Amino acid sequence: MESATRLTALPTGGGCAAKYSAARLEELLAGFAPAGAENLLVGLDPADDAAVYKLDEERALVFTIDFFPPLLDDPAVYGAIAATNALNDVFAMGARPLLALSVAALPEELPLDSVRAIFEGAAEKVAEAGAVLAGGHTIRDDEPKYGLAVVGTARPEAIWRKSTARPGDALFLTKPLGTGLVLTGARKGLLGETELEQAIARMTELNDRAAEALRGFEPSAVTDVTGFGLFGHAREMAERSGVRLALDADRLPTLPGAIEVAAEGVKTGGDGRNREYAAGALDADSLPAGLEVLGFDPQTAGGLLVSLPAAKAPVVEATFAAAGLFLARIGRVEEGDGVLVR
Repeated sequence: MESATRLTALPTGGGCAAKYSAARLEELLAGFAPAGAENLLVGLDPADDAAVYKLDEERALVFTIDFFPPLLDDPAVYGAIAATNALNDVFAMGARPLLALSVAALPEELPLDSVRAIFEGAAEKVAEAGAVLAGGHTIRDDEPKYGLAVVGTARPEAIWRKSTARPGDALFLTKPLGTGLVLTGARKGLLGETELEQAIARMTELNDRAAEALRGFEPSAVTDVTGFGLFGHAREMAERSGVRLALDADRLPTLPGAIEVAAEGVKTGGDGRNREYAAGALDADSLPAGLEVLGFDPQTAGGLLVSLPAAKAPVVEATFAAAGLFLARIGRVEEGDGVLVR
């Protein structure tokens, strides 16, 4: 416990790969009906990236919580990634964050310098997002965990949901895939510092600029791609929207080194759970093995999966290019159900 370099030796799974199984969560919540509220715009029916409560005709509160164990050893970077991941849920709803509280479960023996670095790394990302880190709650735990509860605001009629994709829409991703594969590959010595640094840069990149670029185009549906992998989150969007998401395999963007790690037969900790969740809805029989593993790879602080009218696609692409923002067109929305990977 004397060095921050032992952070990843403490948890049994790090980052968004530590998420509860999506299939098990779905079973757990089946039939669960919380008390209804007239002004609850987004709750569990259907669930989304954050809860939304309407205050009045002009304002709605957007509230989320997200935390996970360390996925690398640098405590400041761990705090920054955990904060980015939580803040991005607010951006995925079309909202802007106002206030954040730390959620921390940490071993008492962890050096105070390491704990302070986690909090400082998070505070920097909260400030970058234009919000305030105003406190939190910390308990003792042998397995360290850190994240944020975040409150944001949006106009009630401007909330983005994952359940409103429409046939004829184009599909976009605002970050490349493969964070889990790159982290695993780096730990196994299959990749160097360059690939790891590029993955960290994406995991500490807020989705605020991408959300701002999208705002004027009024996207049909938006979600962020995190622990359930691209295929799992695509399944959610397809199922809740009553459509089919058709993805183009050769257009899936990848982080440097991710496909190479997959080609070595490496799979991340959440791969099996994500396969179980997407299995009944996914048609990807002809997909090369490396791309299949990429689609199930749990992402940490991933990009936005965006569905918007295809007629707007060229202007959206030009807008992102002019702003120096990453954007990949990866498919389309069709009549039908499930997720098809061509």
